[in-house]
Amino acid sequence: QVQLVESGGGLVQPGGSLRLSCTGSGRTFSRYVITWFRQAPGKEREFVASISYTGDSTYYTDSVKGRFTISRDNAKNTGYLQMNSLKPEDTAVYYCAAATKYYYPPVYRSEWIDYWGQGTQVTVSS
Repeated sequence: QVQLVESGGGLVQPGGSLRLSCTGSGRTFSRYVITWFRQAPGKEREFVASISYTGDSTYYTDSVKGRFTISRDNAKNTGYLQMNSLKPEDTAVYYCAAATKYYYPPVYRSEWIDYWGQGTQVTVSS
């Protein structure tokens, strides 16, 4: 079992950057695929990015490709989502999530997730 805690959200102007962190408890962090989802007001939760157990494979939804970068440091039990060139439409609650099974293509669905973080608010506004 792993508990996930996100941090790093906040208010940023369009074009700005934020880095989200996701720290997991326990010693088994490297046994999970780490993913990020987001949910905007009035919308369904959507997949944003995923990273494989060792970090050698990443995948992004089309709307964030070239702007967001997912990474992980298993020695620190931490995953990251670097978000650059932020747009107002990126405004959402961002969730870190862990899955025990690797799917291909790694466009994760909510029902494939084993553990969720509590979420962190990201607001992009001038």
